Amino acid sequence: MAKENVTTKLCKHCKTEIPSDAKVCPNCRKKQGGKGLTIIIAIIVITIIGAAVSSSSENNKPKKVNSENNTNKADNTGSENIPDSFHIGETAELKNIRATLVSVTESTGSQFNKPSDGKIFLLCEFSIENNSNNDIAVSSIISFEAYCDDYSINQSVSALIGTDKTSLDGSIAAGKKMNGIIGYEVPANWNHIEINFTPDFWGKAIKFTAAK
Repeated sequence: MAKENVTTKLCKHCKTEIPSDAKVCPNCRKKQGGKGLTIIIAIIVITIIGAAVSSSSENNKPKKVNSENNTNKADNTGSENIPDSFHIGETAELKNIRATLVSVTESTGSQFNKPSDGKIFLLCEFSIENNSNNDIAVSSIISFEAYCDDYSINQSVSALIGTDKTSLDGSIAAGKKMNGIIGYEVPANWNHIEINFTPDFWGKAIKFTAAK
């Protein structure tokens, strides 16, 4: 039986030899199908990741803890009720870590340890409670970032000299607490201070503010 001669041509896109009467290149169709499937999968993955990030972002916002019937309870009302910052005496909770700015006290130092001319020491006392299942590390240098009247300030070791409080450095075991102070040297006529505490070093911070 004689073999039927079939004329062919080259696909102008992929240069594959195909029948001359073919309207669509089988090779191109296969590639387009695979590419389309890849795009669909990518869209699904991006959508899932976006939803997860959005949910995570919502859960990572610090919440105010209210004291009701001598029991501390997190205020889990709508996100519109979550404050941007917390004040002296208020407790904020983030990732099962609770932090309270207990007090902000001015100090002129001692006879042998005084701030620079025109400045005072500001002693900021914090209480931190670890309600998570893991130990956490707290560093007065890494965990805290401060601004006085919108200017960045660093902690002052001199401000801690002569106080009976410990610095905020160390590990807090699960279910345990830490209390300590961070000292800053600020202008004597300061107006407000902002202190950001980050429980896990690179996550979202809890913002505390205080006015003179």
